[in-house]
Order: sequence, then C-alpha cells, then structure tokens
Amino acid sequence: MGFVIENLPRFLGGAWTTIQLATLSCTIGLMLALPIALARLSRNLVLRGISTAYVFFFRGTPLLAQIFLIYYGSGQFRHELASVGLWAFFRDPWVCALLSLTLNTAAYTSEILRGAIQSIPRGEIEAARALGLKPPLLLRLVILPRAIQIGWPAYTNEIVYQIQATSLVSIITIMDITGVARAVGARDFTFFEAFGLAAALYLVLVYGFIFVARQIEQRLNAHLMRPETARPRKLGGLIR
Repeated sequence: MGFVIENLPRFLGGAWTTIQLATLSCTIGLMLALPIALARLSRNLVLRGISTAYVFFFRGTPLLAQIFLIYYGSGQFRHELASVGLWAFFRDPWVCALLSLTLNTAAYTSEILRGAIQSIPRGEIEAARALGLKPPLLLRLVILPRAIQIGWPAYTNEIVYQIQATSLVSIITIMDITGVARAVGARDFTFFEAFGLAAALYLVLVYGFIFVARQIEQRLNAHLMRPETARPRKLGGLIR
C-alpha cells in the first residue's frame, strides 16, 4: 500500500497522458478514416489505389515499426523538414507518438467504416434516393448514421486496442502509464508492483470506456430493444 500511495500521483499523470493520446488519435483518426473509406469505395482508380496502399501499409506493419519510422526516421530528413517549418514538430516525441497512433488507427477505422457502409441494405439507400436526397444529404442523413450503428461494436474494440497500444510510445521517452512504470521499477527495482499498478490503471481505463460504449450502443439500438411486457395493474380490486 505504501508503494501505491507514494507513486500514485506519477501514475495518474501517466494515465492522463495515455487518455490524451488515445482520445486525440481516435478523434483525428476517425476524421481521416471517413474520406479514406469513401475513397476505397470510389470508382476512381487513383483514389482507390492511394487509399488501398495506405491501408495496406498501416495494417500490414507493426505499430512499433511505424513509431520508429516516424520518430527516428524523420531525423534523416531534418534539413528538408526544417526548410518547410516541420522539424519542430518531428523532433517532439509526443507529436510523433500522436501522429503514429493517428495514422495507424485511421487505417483500421476506415476498414470498419467501409465494411459498415457495405453492410447497409441497398433498399434503404434506394428509398432515400427515391425521396430525392442528393449524395451529400444521403451520406449525412442515411449512410453515416446507419454505418455508425452497424460498425459501433467493432469501433469499440478499435478504441480499446488504441488505449492499450499507447503503451508502445514509452519506447520513445513518452511518460504514459507504461513509461512511468518502467521509470519507477528501474529506480526502486519494484517491477512487479510498478507494472501491477500500471495493469490496474489500464483495466480501469478499458472497462470504464467499455461501460460508456455499451450505454452509447444501447441508445443507438434503442429502436431495436424489445419493449418490456406491460404488467397488469390492480384498480380497486379489479385487474386492468
């Protein structure tokens, strides 16, 4: 207990870093995923080819390799990046970690969206077109809401994976939960306690999000829920 009381503030600071990275990467990744998914479904060969190559690379290579490629690899292009004013960003490990996580989750999320869009019954889309909805309105009012409803369980798993994947950024000196656990364990040789507390914090974050995600899923599917069987009420001794 003394270990927890002494080191909990540092671990909570690391948890805040983990939450920031997971939240920002998932938010920006979702915004990138929609145009990538639409490009994958496009009849334009150029758009489909570029988006397919992007998804092929980021789904086919380890996230750790992507982090190293962006953080360490960008140093080889320091002069070129400095000439366009980007070196200040790429020399910051936090920015590189966020960029790596964002590009990775955007690829996976785009595939979730693509599959969800393709799963929408054609009759619903044809009915919306028959009402005269133009493509932008069709996308905003029909396709996206239904795709979110269909793909939400899979996207929940992606966010859970992203929370856990943030542990990899500790390798480039980011003091997230895992980074704090490594530092504290190496300082006091209390690796079991340090990583045990880190695991407990990850469990709290993951299952806390899962609880929220289930509430959102219930609201998204409220119209599919079976109404509770009405119980008879007694009025003045009579059953109504």
